[in-house]
Amino acid sequence: MASNGSEASAPRQPTETEVVNPATGLVVARVPAAGPAETDAAIDRAARAQPGWAGLAPADRARLLRRFAAEVDAHSEELAELEVRNSGHPIGNARWEAGNVRDVLDYYAGAPERLTGRQIPVAGGLDVTFHEPLGVVGVIVPWNFPMPIAGWGFAPALAAGNTVVLKPAELTPLTAIRLGELARQAGLPDGVLTVVPGPGAVVGQRFVDHPAVRKICFTGSTEVGKRIMAGCADQVKRVTLELGGKSANIVFADADLERAATTAPSAVFDNAGQDCCARSRILVERSVHDRFLALLEPAVRAVRVEDPALESAEMGPLISAGQRDRVAGYVTGAEVACTGRAPEGPGFWYAPTVLLADSPADRHWREEIFGPVVSVLPFDDEADAIRLANDTAYGLSGSIWTRDVGRAIRVSRAVEAGNLSVNSHSSVRYSTPFGGMKQSGLGRELGPDALHAFTDVKNVFIATDG
Repeated sequence: MASNGSEASAPRQPTETEVVNPATGLVVARVPAAGPAETDAAIDRAARAQPGWAGLAPADRARLLRRFAAEVDAHSEELAELEVRNSGHPIGNARWEAGNVRDVLDYYAGAPERLTGRQIPVAGGLDVTFHEPLGVVGVIVPWNFPMPIAGWGFAPALAAGNTVVLKPAELTPLTAIRLGELARQAGLPDGVLTVVPGPGAVVGQRFVDHPAVRKICFTGSTEVGKRIMAGCADQVKRVTLELGGKSANIVFADADLERAATTAPSAVFDNAGQDCCARSRILVERSVHDRFLALLEPAVRAVRVEDPALESAEMGPLISAGQRDRVAGYVTGAEVACTGRAPEGPGFWYAPTVLLADSPADRHWREEIFGPVVSVLPFDDEADAIRLANDTAYGLSGSIWTRDVGRAIRVSRAVEAGNLSVNSHSSVRYSTPFGGMKQSGLGRELGPDALHAFTDVKNVFIATDG
């Protein structure tokens, strides 16, 4: 931008980022922001460290990952309290998140000694396959679940023999930085796991552009994910993308309506609705629509929205004032069925809200709100439910409520989503694959499927004839 007739110049990159506690609006930390040179240096260290890390005996690499898990476990309360300030997560949720990092590390600590290839019968020799690490992996973490999503990326990548450079979200870098410190305390060599805080346009872009980074794991918006995927194409760089969602919670008339209604709030208001898996579209069979709403209202009003440091807190604030304004924009002008309660005063609070959809064309029904807002729409029959559930660009998660086992299987197969629950709202277990269909993402995290996504299969034929 030109000033006083001088030549235009690029805006200066900030040298640090302020971390704001969403529950108070107060600055709790200032974190240095890496620039291109610092990012390249971190990538170069990771590239130099990778052959030695991959060359460790599998049992030794596994032992270091178990030590890392033990360090996380020993500091779990510290990490949880840091996440309360960092992200506004209720303390109970934050404890689960720290425990999830530990569990994911423990799970993948079993992988180095079990990352086996195959012997394939062929004529004239011996044919075997190996799983070779890719090299340096760039992990780009969002602000909604800073701890677990970091672990979902770095744990399998490290287990497979890669080194990792990790970029936390600018709004929530504190727990990622601490995890990086705990990795070093556990004995992971320098350069094996490096946390690089800074702007996505700088640090994330260097991950995409730098030829030493051979894979990107990105969790965030579909719009940004598309740009990362396009950028990686130039170097045929691998990507795992976990993107947006607008998941359906389908309630049939034969379901346990009371259980479906009383559990629906947690399926969408957990983490203040800032969850790609949030069941933010509730589809209810028309004959029980009014009854379901009558059961849902007291459950919504009962959600405890309060200081996330309190043991009783079930929902905390939104991440920022901008996010709060964005969420409010979807509610303005819509038909509100009921709302819960939220604190007044400092902090980025928003009350749980239930909207009635007039049609599937309603903006609040179609777009990902990423806040504590859920839309309800009736359906006529099974075919109508499937049609409405699939009428979206997204396909990440969802729930199906019915006592009919045949219907549960039919609808589970027909709904276009990567993760579905029947008579529950479970989405993520570290031992099972997680990921989306359509514009909700590409590839799978967690479970046995994730490990091979961080390797190349090498085929070797050894001639035995002549």
